[in-house]
Amino acid sequence: MSTYTATKLTPMLESHDMPATLTFYSEILNFTCVAKSDDLSWLTLSKDGIEMMFCAPNQHRNIPKPIMSGSLYINTNEVAALWENLKDLCDICYPLEDFDYGMREFAIYDNNGYLLQFGQDL
Repeated sequence: MSTYTATKLTPMLESHDMPATLTFYSEILNFTCVAKSDDLSWLTLSKDGIEMMFCAPNQHRNIPKPIMSGSLYINTNEVAALWENLKDLCDICYPLEDFDYGMREFAIYDNNGYLLQFGQDL
């Protein structure tokens, strides 16, 4: 196998409601839309060096609803303040909590059902 350098990881997630996804990430989570297709079948969102892409279903991978067995974990410097801002705006997986492994975190679901965890070192 040849040696290569991986320079970045950008999740590409499927959304069946691209306008709602754009609204959720830009208005609720304060991401910026940095690129999108004219028909809104694809978009890239960014915040503080974090980048995510979303695409509409297509013939290559057309699933009935978005699925992901894991979560997207976002480290932040103000997890308690973020929790206060989001707790009444989102579907909650679990509330702000301190864990034995040294993190204070909470988890929400985005408009597609993807699990987003936000954490800060204790």
